[in-house]
Amino acid sequence: MALAAGPRRRGSLAPILSGTLCLLILAGQVCGDQSQGAVFLREFTLIRRESLHDDFLSDLLNSHKIEDASSRTARSEEDRDTLWDAWGPWSECSRTCGGGASYSLRRCLSSKSCEGRNIRYRTCSNVDCPPEAGDFRAQQCSAHNDVKYHGQFYEWLPVSNDPDNPCSLKCQAKGTSLVVELAPKVLDGTRCYTESLDMCISGLCQIVGCDHQLGSTVKEDSCGVCNGDGSTCRLVRGQYKSQLSATKLDDTVVAIPYGSRHVRLVLKGPDHLYLETKTLQGTKGENSLSTTGTFLVDNSSVDFQKFPDKEILRMAGPLTADFIVKVHSAGAADSTVQFIFYQPIIHRWRETDFFPCSATCGGGYQLTSAECYDLRSSRVVADQYCHYYPENVKPKPKLQECNLDPCPARWESTPWTACSSSCGGGIQSRTVSCVEEDIQGHVSSVEEWKCMYTPKMPIVQPCNIFDCPKWLAQEWSPCTVTCGQGLRYRVVLCIDHRGMHTGGCSPKTKPHIKEECIIPTPCYKPKEKLPVEAKLPWHKQAQELEEGAVVSEEPSFIPEAWSACTVTCGVGTQVRMVKCQVLLSFSQSVADLPVDECEGPKPVSQRACYAGPCNGEISEYNPEETDLLYGGLQDFDELYDWEYEGFTECSESCGGGVQEAVVSCLNKQTRETADESLCVTSRRPPKLLKSCNLDPCPSRWEIGKWSPCSLTCGVGLQTRDVFCSHLLSREMNETVVLADELCHKPKPTVVQACNRFNCPPTWYPAEWQQCSRTCGGGVQKREVLCKQRMADGSFLELPETFCSAPKLASQQACRNEDCPHEWLLSEWTQCSTSCGEGTQTRSAICRKILKSGESVIVNSSLCPPLPFSSSIQPCMLAACARPSRPSQKHSPHITAVRKIYIQTRKQRKLHFVVGGFAYLLPKTSVVLRCPTRRFRKPLITWEKDGQHLTSSAHITVAPFGYLKIHRLKPSDTGTYTCSAGPAQEHFVIKLIGGNRKLLARPLGLRGEEEAPSVRKNSPHEALRTQEKHQNGIFFNGSKAEKRAPAVDPGNHYDEIVSRLLEQRGWPGELFTSWEAQDSTERNISSEEDQNPEQALLHLPFTMVAEQQRLDDLLRNISQQPEELQDLYSKHLVAQLAKEIFRTHLEHQDSLLKSTEGRVHPVAIPPHKHVSGFSSSLRVASPGSSGEVRSGQPHRKPVILRKISAAQQLSASEVVTHLGQTVALASGTLSVLLHCEAVGNPKPTITWARNGEEVQYSDRILLQPDDSLQILAPVEADVGFYTCNATNTLGSDSVSIAVTLAGKPLVKTSRIAVTNTDLPAVTVDVGSVIKTIQGVNVTISCQVAGVPEVEVTWFRNRSKLAPLHHLHDSSLSITNVSFSDQGLYSCRAVNLHGEVTENTQLVILDPPHPPSQVEDMKALLSANGPNLPSVLTSPLGTQLVLSPGNSAILGCPVQGQPMPNITWFHDHQPVATSADPTYRILAAGQILQITNVSGGSQGEFSCLAQNEAGMLVQKASLVIREYWWAVDKLVGCSASCGNKGVQQLQLKCVLNNTEVNPSYCAGKAKPTVQPVACNRRDCPSRWMVTSWSSCTRSCGGGVQTRRVTCQKLKATGVSVPMSNDMCSQLAKRPVDTQACNQQLCVEWAFSSWGQCNGPCIGPRLAVQHRQVFCQTRDGISLPLEQCSALPRPVSTQNCWAEACGVHWRVSLWTLCTATCGNYGFQSRRVECVHIRTNKPVPEHLCSWRPRPANWQRCNIAPCENMECRDTTRYCEKVKQLKLCQLTQFKSRCCGTCGKA
Repeated sequence: MALAAGPRRRGSLAPILSGTLCLLILAGQVCGDQSQGAVFLREFTLIRRESLHDDFLSDLLNSHKIEDASSRTARSEEDRDTLWDAWGPWSECSRTCGGGASYSLRRCLSSKSCEGRNIRYRTCSNVDCPPEAGDFRAQQCSAHNDVKYHGQFYEWLPVSNDPDNPCSLKCQAKGTSLVVELAPKVLDGTRCYTESLDMCISGLCQIVGCDHQLGSTVKEDSCGVCNGDGSTCRLVRGQYKSQLSATKLDDTVVAIPYGSRHVRLVLKGPDHLYLETKTLQGTKGENSLSTTGTFLVDNSSVDFQKFPDKEILRMAGPLTADFIVKVHSAGAADSTVQFIFYQPIIHRWRETDFFPCSATCGGGYQLTSAECYDLRSSRVVADQYCHYYPENVKPKPKLQECNLDPCPARWESTPWTACSSSCGGGIQSRTVSCVEEDIQGHVSSVEEWKCMYTPKMPIVQPCNIFDCPKWLAQEWSPCTVTCGQGLRYRVVLCIDHRGMHTGGCSPKTKPHIKEECIIPTPCYKPKEKLPVEAKLPWHKQAQELEEGAVVSEEPSFIPEAWSACTVTCGVGTQVRMVKCQVLLSFSQSVADLPVDECEGPKPVSQRACYAGPCNGEISEYNPEETDLLYGGLQDFDELYDWEYEGFTECSESCGGGVQEAVVSCLNKQTRETADESLCVTSRRPPKLLKSCNLDPCPSRWEIGKWSPCSLTCGVGLQTRDVFCSHLLSREMNETVVLADELCHKPKPTVVQACNRFNCPPTWYPAEWQQCSRTCGGGVQKREVLCKQRMADGSFLELPETFCSAPKLASQQACRNEDCPHEWLLSEWTQCSTSCGEGTQTRSAICRKILKSGESVIVNSSLCPPLPFSSSIQPCMLAACARPSRPSQKHSPHITAVRKIYIQTRKQRKLHFVVGGFAYLLPKTSVVLRCPTRRFRKPLITWEKDGQHLTSSAHITVAPFGYLKIHRLKPSDTGTYTCSAGPAQEHFVIKLIGGNRKLLARPLGLRGEEEAPSVRKNSPHEALRTQEKHQNGIFFNGSKAEKRAPAVDPGNHYDEIVSRLLEQRGWPGELFTSWEAQDSTERNISSEEDQNPEQALLHLPFTMVAEQQRLDDLLRNISQQPEELQDLYSKHLVAQLAKEIFRTHLEHQDSLLKSTEGRVHPVAIPPHKHVSGFSSSLRVASPGSSGEVRSGQPHRKPVILRKISAAQQLSASEVVTHLGQTVALASGTLSVLLHCEAVGNPKPTITWARNGEEVQYSDRILLQPDDSLQILAPVEADVGFYTCNATNTLGSDSVSIAVTLAGKPLVKTSRIAVTNTDLPAVTVDVGSVIKTIQGVNVTISCQVAGVPEVEVTWFRNRSKLAPLHHLHDSSLSITNVSFSDQGLYSCRAVNLHGEVTENTQLVILDPPHPPSQVEDMKALLSANGPNLPSVLTSPLGTQLVLSPGNSAILGCPVQGQPMPNITWFHDHQPVATSADPTYRILAAGQILQITNVSGGSQGEFSCLAQNEAGMLVQKASLVIREYWWAVDKLVGCSASCGNKGVQQLQLKCVLNNTEVNPSYCAGKAKPTVQPVACNRRDCPSRWMVTSWSSCTRSCGGGVQTRRVTCQKLKATGVSVPMSNDMCSQLAKRPVDTQACNQQLCVEWAFSSWGQCNGPCIGPRLAVQHRQVFCQTRDGISLPLEQCSALPRPVSTQNCWAEACGVHWRVSLWTLCTATCGNYGFQSRRVECVHIRTNKPVPEHLCSWRPRPANWQRCNIAPCENMECRDTTRYCEKVKQLKLCQLTQFKSRCCGTCGKA
């Protein structure tokens, strides 16, 4: 890294003093003399201050006072008040980059000491160093690499972050653990810690804030903004789980954009991370991250750590490119990647400048807006980019007033008055005044001189300067006679200034149209009395034109139009109305007057008319009549005359246009056209118009306007109406809509895409999920995703932060109805014991969940019965530890047995060991042993209830440690104590009476005062007694017992024992009274000598229980609420009885195995209650249950259930009744199953195994008493044996379970049950149930096993909640539906194993028509496009066809399973193989019939069948022949004229009956000719030409057309008529209309802004301007109003003087070493202006790469020379006389040697 030169000094100090002073003050920076310039010696900054002599330092400091005062700045006011001189200039920076230090000095002007410091510091060069510059502290360490340390060279590496002295230069020798402080201070500007901006200055660590100011505590926020608030970035965190496969080895984890910071990724798993980058310039790169280390990727530092099971990637940032982190598959297991980083918000709102003012004066307003600005590209982008970030709040527009200066005065005028004359020139005037408008908009008149800066508008102007209408008389016609006196006529017209025939001329000045004329030729015929009226067309025309009179202010006759001729041929008459009318000028209305008010002759109201010759008439030539008519005009012989000569082209090509007659001047003899001047102008005939091209226009497409877009973004649709039409009459505006096929050109599109651009992100909710609860107020959720609809119609899923709108609700309440009553069970309590087997309980509360979700407690009777096992269960902990041995080796010990014995059968003698409790039957002899260790047995002593015992006739105290009591009696009850030295153990004896009650101690016995009588204790008292017992009051073998116990120690078990004795389910004969037994003892030999095991094997037996078990039981009962204690104790005692019974059986089993090697089967009551014991059924003996006497009434069979112990005839034979469970063992030879039934008539007994009838053989026998015997049973015989008893009145059945060694057994059935009509069905597990919906299904799972079997139900291998179970392990499913379909499994488990049986539930759905047939119709269309089709239905449908056609029939049907479909034709199956006409498609749903003929007619039906039912649907096929026939004439195409025709209409018929025309599609149509019609004159009607083009393209123009009154003759000729003729029939069409009314809009823009954007090239920057839409009057409009016009650009490149910059580099400094690997050189790199050559901010040059400012040099290896200089600063060392120092002497060996 380049280091700047040291400070320059002014003055006359000697070089050595100057250099040393600098060296001392800067603690390692050495200065040169002024003459040579300042030189910075990096290598020699490591001198310890102690190495300089004190006198040398004092001389140096004293001489420092001599300095030129000119180098000082002016003293401040503060300095003047002190003894300090002014501060000196700032020194050059200690570093050129990376943050250095600069200092300033001042001197003390007093000989005394001054308060304060003489040096101050500031930071400088706070620009980042280039990456290749390296670490500053490392450079300082490497400067010592060529200095020997203890005679050896080392490569030194920096030791950073020293907590004790961070500003000392500590370095570590590479490859060793040697750490040495090479200098007490590092160079100024060195970072104190690697991760901090704090820097060392003068050996002290100074705080530096992110603003690079000393002493500042300002920190960067997470976004890298100094003293920021974290709002310019956002935290992104997430987790990625790889989904890689063999086909997809790579996947993208996350894209981290440019500028992100604090990036950390952790990959866990076998996969591998790698990077892809893309810079802003588009350069792409890739880094594989193969090894651990720190890398530079696109100028971003990447720290990567690779471990065997994970990879960690860190990037401090800011990233200089877009990084894409990817994962590459490297193993079979999935990997997860957790990532976190801070992403910059690159799109920010930027407020715009104010828009132009709304008014140029008088006060307006202007607004600002906000635009979204891309910080990376420095350009304005669409607003939606800023909406991605919720942190971005769009600034509200600012409003301000503008142009508040009052407007100058102006001229304002009133409207022009009406013209003074309607023609011939008039004048109109207006008032013009000077007005002024204030800021409030009020207008007031002011003096005219204020408006003199603009010319005053005129106040008078001429108007209507055109000529008034005047009469124009044409030439006289020839005289009507050829001799003598006649008449002549002329046409007189009122013509306006445009030459148009109009009204408005004064009748008084009208020239006459008729006068007499005299032909000088004498007449030879008698002279007529009156002149003959001319009959020429001239006369008629003159008369018609004259009759076109106009109502005026003078009363005049006004004739109306002539009526039509009264005949169609020959001579008829015409009539008309003639009225006397006057124009009332004041009201501009016409009034009718009496006839005598009008002067002059009244026009005729009737005239003759001739309509041409009638059919068959021949017009005779009459010369006289001709002569009369034409008056001898044939003699009139003028050479030139006007004639009509054809017509102009028609104004329209179709639909009715206008032609104008062409008038030419002709030579009447040659018929050639002559010059118009040769013809008399006054004789020129009037304009003649006729209609033309009256045929309807050809068909064409009429196109409507596009509808609004269906979507505002993300590609919507627009539609428009397009229809085929033709124009019948342009005049009547008659248009007819046609079928599309009649328009031959391609039809224009009716749909188009619109708004094809990306939508802003918004929320898209998914469908609601199912409610979380079925009742009681649940919650249903849905997924609400932030998505963006793209321009192609697809959706892009985005992070939630991209959606700025509030998120839609993702959950809502549902199922708001009350729930049924249910049990609420608490958690299980802790096990009642700390070791061994105990119990757990939980409480149950009946509750109801309301629709509000609240839970209320209700009466327990409202809830269904709760199984007892739901509230109590056994628990098993680790086995209890054995009692610890006595602590003293030599102390006596009694080996006690902590058990409780209950005698259930009379026995002669029982043996016990002390330590327990015994509840015995009277007259039983007891031997009580006291086994001891380390004690002589003859010294053992015995006590009873604290009284010493000695031998007597009743009690024998033997010398060998045991006690014998002969034939127990009530006085023997009590506590017996065995003492062996200090050790004592007890044994409690209680007696059982014949009523299964404990005997109380008899009165008068010794000790009755001390011991209370036996009574029934409550569980609480029992527990208290038990606690005392456990606390050592009783039965503590190692402590001295209190001699007179206050409480009988056995009382606390009495309650449990009493309940055990009362427990139902014991064999009835167990508790015969001991008095009865006594009488039988005489016949029984003594059992004392028998084998005790044999005595135990055969009932009666003694029940044995662990004392700890009863203690736990008592404790468990005491923990229950008082109201539940009785219930719990009953349950726990029943469970205890079951355990005792099972333990006895297991013990018996082990004894048998040890004696005979095989086990006898034992009958066990079936599992029907939680306690394991069943109630005994008292039934009659076999003798009483046989034949029923005939006198008894008839009754159904009933099988007698006997639940008792199995009768064991021998060791290998078992006899049992129904309801039992038999456990087969290896030695079982025979099993006899009894079945007794009663009924009348006598029932018939049959046997079944697992639902199948038993096949009898020589091994399986049916005995005469209907018992079933199985000899030599094998494993295949295991199962449920059912005895069925049947008579004519009914049947009954009961099962016996035969298991193998107690393994679980499930009663199964392998049948398939199909139910389509019953409301309920019950089956055994193992079967298949097929049933319709709504049925109640019960699946029985009868189980057996020893010990009892636990049953669990599963559906599709998922455990079912217990609420479905019934009490007998059955599963009940009510109202089954398709959701209940599945595999139901019953799992039976006990200690010996488990077994699972399955039942498949299939829901049937009978065939039925579907509710929606769209899918079926689509299927028909796909299989037979364009073919006639029909769907069958239960009621029947019909399809009518022509012969030879094809058709498809569909059979829409649904059902479960999918029904099979069979097709029938006329009740016969359709055979597709035999008849190729038929094809069955789509799994039978479609029948295709080709080439339909008469044989295909009839009824087709489809039969749909499945297991649930059948459905028949029908369709009829009818074959008919269709053809076209002439129907009638349609209406005439025209009402008049010569173009009217009638077309003949065709109809589609079947048997002369009209049908739908679609049936005749494809049939040839007969040719028909049109018939002429309505060939007659049309009434007068208005004819219009097309509109002219608009006078303006926008802002409101005008267009005109010509309107004339025409009459179309039957010949097709159109003649002009007076306007009145048409006005009577229809209103005159307008000839002027407004057009192009839309506003004139244009793009307007502001002037270009300053050229101050980011530099993008040499002297090239960016400038902006505002572009907005407005009217031509300057009114602002929304931008979309101008969207049709090309929009001007709002951004352009511009020349900026500030961008005329380039990088300037200085020359490289000399290398710091002449050889070796650690030489480096630097140069200054700065951004300077091309013209001024002055430095400017470096970001202006950022468009061009920055040159390097540091590089290595002289890296050639050094030669081995004994004495040579290895640095270029040795001359300075010699001048400063530093050669005596070892560090310098070795580096400057050559120079210092010469010195």
